[in-house]
Amino acid sequence: MNHPAPHTLRTVTGELRSASVRGPALAHEHLVLDLDRVGDGAAVLGAERHAAAVAAELVALREEYGLALVVELTCRGMGRDVRALSRIARETGVAVVAATGWYYEPFHTPEIDTLDVAALAGVLVREIEDGVDGTGVRPGVLGELGSHGDVPAPAEAKVLRAGARAAVATGLSVATHAQLGRGGLAQLELLTGEGLPAHRVSIGHQDLLDDPGVHRELAERGAYVAFDTVGKSGYQSDGTRLRLLLALLEAGHADRALLSCDISRHGYLRDAGGQGYGHLFASFLPRLRAAGADDDLIDLLTRRNPVRFLTGATVEEN
Repeated sequence: MNHPAPHTLRTVTGELRSASVRGPALAHEHLVLDLDRVGDGAAVLGAERHAAAVAAELVALREEYGLALVVELTCRGMGRDVRALSRIARETGVAVVAATGWYYEPFHTPEIDTLDVAALAGVLVREIEDGVDGTGVRPGVLGELGSHGDVPAPAEAKVLRAGARAAVATGLSVATHAQLGRGGLAQLELLTGEGLPAHRVSIGHQDLLDDPGVHRELAERGAYVAFDTVGKSGYQSDGTRLRLLLALLEAGHADRALLSCDISRHGYLRDAGGQGYGHLFASFLPRLRAAGADDDLIDLLTRRNPVRFLTGATVEEN
């Protein structure tokens, strides 16, 4: 099996040495997706209609904050479009890592009902090795593998197990969707039970779960704890997110926290009056600095941690 070289990221425009990532990353985003299940078009970032606004935001963030990398976790059944991701990456100069896998149960595609775990893992491995839909674009992460509730549904457990097997086979990492932050420990049990090391796992949406004990346990087991819905005030206040993050940092787990905004509908874009991809940099990180974070900690949280999560390898300090 052709694993990525050590210290190498697999992006939509080719392999990238991790040492080349000198600026911050967004660890869980969507640049193109379609989650519309009710027909109102709200949960959409269209490749044609919204890509220009998305690209404009990324360019502005690259120029103002040095944004270097976006981990784009739109997978099968979520409206993934790797051709559009490649165009956005080239137009903006921001590296983009694409994903493969399956989201949580409401968005499952038909093969999940008909294939077993081994066959589903094979589907993912083929995309990772050969590229998505004949494009030659190879995913660089598995995600966002989803579940809802405290225990994954049977079909979700199947997807998580398949994703873990594909990750082990290809040397990639796994990022999850834990609906409203719940079920992360159960996800980690399933993933590590298939032989995937915990340090190749990021448990998603933990900033929506007001339970510092769970966050500490995930980190103690070696997994990354994703505070990845920053700015989504309809789900959680940033004040609560900051309190939860500070608790994790104070417990000694700064090297296991990931940060992002999870922009997942066009109403979140700046040109639509939303907080945009830059909310992390413009609003949340200044609050973290005011709470005592220095430049090295910010670099750890926004650059070294996400790159280490993707590669499994140590990242040099700036």
